[in-house]
Amino acid sequence: MHTVGELLQQWRHRRRLSQLDLAIGADVSARHVSLVETGKSNPSADMILRLADQLDVPLRERNRLLLAAGFAPRYAERPLDGDALSAAWDAIARVLRAHEPYPALVIDRRWNIVMTNRAIDPFLADVAPDLLRPPINMVRLGLDPRGLAPHIVNLAEVRSLLRTRIARQLAAAPDPELTALYEDLLAPDSEDASHPIESEVATPMIFRFGERELRLFSTTTTFGTPMDITLDEVAIESYYPGDAESAAYFTTSDADARADT
Repeated sequence: MHTVGELLQQWRHRRRLSQLDLAIGADVSARHVSLVETGKSNPSADMILRLADQLDVPLRERNRLLLAAGFAPRYAERPLDGDALSAAWDAIARVLRAHEPYPALVIDRRWNIVMTNRAIDPFLADVAPDLLRPPINMVRLGLDPRGLAPHIVNLAEVRSLLRTRIARQLAAAPDPELTALYEDLLAPDSEDASHPIESEVATPMIFRFGERELRLFSTTTTFGTPMDITLDEVAIESYYPGDAESAAYFTTSDADARADT
């Protein structure tokens, strides 16, 4: 069990900040930061949260800091589809529907799929049933040979992009389950670990289904000021066509019919 000072020091090192850097950002003295980290001063709950805000600590870990100092957690974790978050759930559902006919989905911090729109359905037609049992993991779904992997033309590039994103995510906020997923599917010693990414800003995913090739790129949307752990840890992945041919696939009546099945 770590003390609150030890945990804050770990986060400060993770963010590569000096005690002075943190002190200036939090508007406290560097001496006070030092006393807190060494356990010679007991910080208030408000001070812990002020330091955590400067360190960009995730809400889940802020609760851990508070508990380590003997305070009650400040941030709830409630089901996204529960009554308490019904407004957020409805807003997300509207965003997904509005994005149709293009695909969009919601993932949690471990890349498990929480919600999708109808445009995702055709992509899952040939996926092995066990990969579609909840929780459906987006990374496993994309990289498993029984999932979407056989249909992704630039699979090595997509794997490299996922490796970069998840490695960055783990550096920002370590998580044992996400680490296990990374080591299982994205470990740097895999055969294409050194495959270059031409552009992380808009790296396309190129799918081939039969004779048809689809080029898609994605954007990620998160809640701006969440006060709930669940909202803090979900993101909307929205996909857009990368060329006219791909756009036409989603806007034809045939595509609409497939999405309705």
